[in-house]
Amino acid sequence: MARHRISRLTPFRLLFALYALLSCVYADSAMAAVTIRIQLSAQQMDVSVDGDHFATWAVSTARPGYQTPVGTYTPYVLERMHYSRLYNYTPMPYSIFYDTGYAIHGSYETSSLGRPASHGCVRLSPAHAQVLFQLIETQGRANTTIEIIR
Repeated sequence: MARHRISRLTPFRLLFALYALLSCVYADSAMAAVTIRIQLSAQQMDVSVDGDHFATWAVSTARPGYQTPVGTYTPYVLERMHYSRLYNYTPMPYSIFYDTGYAIHGSYETSSLGRPASHGCVRLSPAHAQVLFQLIETQGRANTTIEIIR
């Protein structure tokens, strides 16, 4: 008898599982579009949400001898606190990884913001990095575009 009862519940469970899966897949579609534009020449980041200006912040990108990649990206990993294995486990708060080995992240070297100073990542003040990180968490990585221009 228990076997018969379980089989009657199976279609309901399947529908519920399908609903849960589709909710996850399409959840980002109702969220706002976040655009992050980084101008290397100005050492500046402009953030917009659904086309409306949200913030402008000073950044530090690659210093001479290093490179910040130019292009359009979608973040693929968010880490609240990352430690760089390449650079003596330097803390990288609110890391937003957009290309292999490259991230937007907070930096405690705030005196260098506004001029090239990094090994290729895009540095922000920790407070601004936290705001950006939380915005992307809220609106979704899939709804976020990072544009890096010269």
